Amino acid sequence: MSDNPSVERREFLRLYRRLYSFLRQRWEQEKVLRLREMVSHTLQPTDAVDEEALYNLVLEMRTALITVDEIGLRQPAVCAVLLYRAAIAEQYPLDDIRQLFGDEVEVILRGLKKINRFSDKRTAVESENYMKLLLSMAEDIRVVFVLIARQLQLMRDAKGADRAHRLDLAVESSYLYAPLAHRLGLYTIKSELEDLSLKFTDRDAYDYVAEKLNETKRSREKYIREFIAPVDERLSNTGLKYDIKGRTKSIHSILNKLKKQKIEFENIYDLFAIRVILDAPADQEKAQCWQVYSVITDMYQPNPRRLKDWLSIPKSNGYESLHITVMGPDSRWVEVQIRSRRMDEIAERGLAAHWKYKGVKEESTLDSWLTSLRESLDDKEANMSQKLTDFKLELYEEEIFVFTPKGDLFKLPKGATVLDFAFAIHSKLGASCMSGRVNGRNVPIKHQLKSGDQVEINTSSHQTPKQDWLNFVVTSRARTKIRQLLKEEAGKQVDIAKETLSRRMKNRKIEVDDAHLMQLIKKLKYKTVTDFYADIAAEKLDVNWVIDRYLELENRDAEGRDAMQQVSAGQFTLKNEPREAHSSDELVIDQNLTGVDYKLARCCNPIFGDDIFGFVSSQGIKIHRVNCPNAQDLFSRFGYRVLKARWSGSTGSSNYTIVLRVIGNDQINIVANLMSIISKEEGVQMRSISIDSNDGLFQGNISVMLANTSMLEQLIRKLKAVKGVKSVARLN
Repeated sequence: MSDNPSVERREFLRLYRRLYSFLRQRWEQEKVLRLREMVSHTLQPTDAVDEEALYNLVLEMRTALITVDEIGLRQPAVCAVLLYRAAIAEQYPLDDIRQLFGDEVEVILRGLKKINRFSDKRTAVESENYMKLLLSMAEDIRVVFVLIARQLQLMRDAKGADRAHRLDLAVESSYLYAPLAHRLGLYTIKSELEDLSLKFTDRDAYDYVAEKLNETKRSREKYIREFIAPVDERLSNTGLKYDIKGRTKSIHSILNKLKKQKIEFENIYDLFAIRVILDAPADQEKAQCWQVYSVITDMYQPNPRRLKDWLSIPKSNGYESLHITVMGPDSRWVEVQIRSRRMDEIAERGLAAHWKYKGVKEESTLDSWLTSLRESLDDKEANMSQKLTDFKLELYEEEIFVFTPKGDLFKLPKGATVLDFAFAIHSKLGASCMSGRVNGRNVPIKHQLKSGDQVEINTSSHQTPKQDWLNFVVTSRARTKIRQLLKEEAGKQVDIAKETLSRRMKNRKIEVDDAHLMQLIKKLKYKTVTDFYADIAAEKLDVNWVIDRYLELENRDAEGRDAMQQVSAGQFTLKNEPREAHSSDELVIDQNLTGVDYKLARCCNPIFGDDIFGFVSSQGIKIHRVNCPNAQDLFSRFGYRVLKARWSGSTGSSNYTIVLRVIGNDQINIVANLMSIISKEEGVQMRSISIDSNDGLFQGNISVMLANTSMLEQLIRKLKAVKGVKSVARLN
């Protein structure tokens, strides 16, 4: 939000004129005037406008412009965004909006209102909320386009926001909105969301790559010119109409390469890509792309293993392009992307660029995918986490049409089996399916169907779902139902095993102590109690053997207690075990929770004063630094497990171990000088030191204990001031 309300007002007026100019191009004058009146109503009288209300309206207007300029949506989506605040505040009923502006505007607004009900309560990446978002997408995908646009604008505006708010936005973007943008083909928006997330969570890494790109900008641009010049000259003789340019890859993708390939920045060969965009008629697009391919590969040696042909088979989200990697000047590999102007628009704007709401009449594969998605997500009995795991944003490349013996038609994805067909008809039919008859011929349940097949299902009352069924079914409905049925069956078996163990214990006059039983289960290396009982049910564990082990454990504990009582106070020695979890009064987790058990993650060793977050793992809550090497992966894969966390108080009451990496000239007394500084630093304790020397340079790790980041920063400054020291850095 701007500190100067007049700036916000000027921005509002500029956006206001721009949007209504767009709306007037294809909408009736009466509609546009009515919309202006309804939106302006929230700003009357002008003098009394609340600054936050004005900011929110400017936010929606900027969001609307993103939907127009960067996604390519049309008037209904823009109208829905502009009326969003008024609809949320119940100023105008949705029925009235439908009568004034049509069904499309009302459908989008209804979806946005559904999302709004949970978006302010907790982060939108909770599994239940994620599924609600997907359900809204299945109703009308423009809802998600608008939400992506709004998230992008929030990220752009978040520069001055507090750290907690920026972390929330970054996690949402990494886990939810960037993957959705990628799947919907919005690659430019996806890259910006990822870059901003990285900027908010690991500014040092972001700045490192940005500075390196800036340092190499001049040489990179020179190389691009040297590569393009002969290609441009050769292409100009073909009579083709085209643009050719170089494009640097995103900071986030470059950093990913550095981490995955474990290489230095200077060793990344594909920092940029050359793009050739053809102005070709629709019927000549592919031919002209291959013509350009021929010209470039005649000039530069191609790498056949890195040819990616998305002309013949476009990606499921509509992406079409031809990617080749060739050996350019100075023996450097260069990626070249070849596409038409239409393909480039789809690559930049994704599905919205050729979405049916822009006038395309034929049904797209996306439509049927959304229908099947909704059917899968509407299953109230299925476990939410299973739905999340099963859900993969894939569009069916091709559909097949199969028939029942009565002639009823079913649509299935290519590769569907007899078992998929059975579950498509009814879950009970799928659960009891033994085999099938396809066109009068007996086939097994894993037989893949083809378009036009007539299929009959053979069932048996003795058949039950098997785990290996999950290996060959392809529809989400079949997978969801099979897992649900397997879980129900496992639950029954576990109950039987519990009852068996309890009855045998009573028969042997043993009173069960739950603590000892849990200790035994842990000792037997079972991750969950359910796994333990499942092995009893499957007869992998003998019940009597389990009872004998339980008695041994109980007797050993009793002997240990007796021995402890016989030790005199003078003989007792307190053992100082290294603590995994620090005192809970130092940390506030989630909103205002204190006294919660947690552990400090060893991958990044956070200390008091670091920017941190909590992560719910199988071992409890782990505390990570926001710039932990694993943070981006946790945000993008498990965003729903991320909790806010902050240190309480102004200084730490515990000591934390950190490791410093020191590099310098190998000269006399330099190590002694370093150790002297550490020993004199108040509140800092030396734990260990390991130094290696080679060719006049030394490098080593120094482990110290201290209370907070202020002490750490002060120590690093003093160590860097030692003559001969080149760098001092904290290791993760």
